[in-house]
Amino acid sequence: MKVKKEIKNGFFIFISIGTYFLLMEFLGLSNIFYLRLMNVFFVIYAVNDTLRSRVSHGKTKFVPNILAALTTCLIGVVLSVVGLLVYSYMRGGDAYIHNLSESFLFGGHPSINMYCFSLFFEGIASSVIVTLLLILYYNDKFIAD
Repeated sequence: MKVKKEIKNGFFIFISIGTYFLLMEFLGLSNIFYLRLMNVFFVIYAVNDTLRSRVSHGKTKFVPNILAALTTCLIGVVLSVVGLLVYSYMRGGDAYIHNLSESFLFGGHPSINMYCFSLFFEGIASSVIVTLLLILYYNDKFIAD
C-alpha cells in the first residue's frame, strides 16, 4: 500500500521540526526567539512538495488541493505538539515549560497543557497562512470548482 503524500510530508514536518529544536537545545540556542521562527521553512517546504506532487499528477481541482495542503500541515502540527508534550514531561514537566515560556510570548506561568494548547492553535493559524500563500502561488495551475 502506498502512503499518501500528505501523510509523508506531515511526518517530514514533525521529524524536521523535532530535530531542529533538539539541535537548537543541544547547541544552547533554544532561548533565541528568532531561531524558533525558522521552523516555518520546514512547513513551507512540505506543503509545497505536496502541492507540486498533486499538480504533477494532474490533480488540479482547487478545493481538494487546499484540503491536501491543510492535511499536511495539520498532521505536522498535531504530531509536533504531542511530541512537545511528551518531551516536556521527560524534561521535568512544568519547570521545563516555565523555562521555555520565559523566552516566548506567554505571560505568567503556563502549564504544560496550556502551552501545548496555545501552540496547537498557533500551529493551525500558521498552517492556514502557509496554505493560502502557497495556493496563491500555484493559483494559475488550479481549476476552480
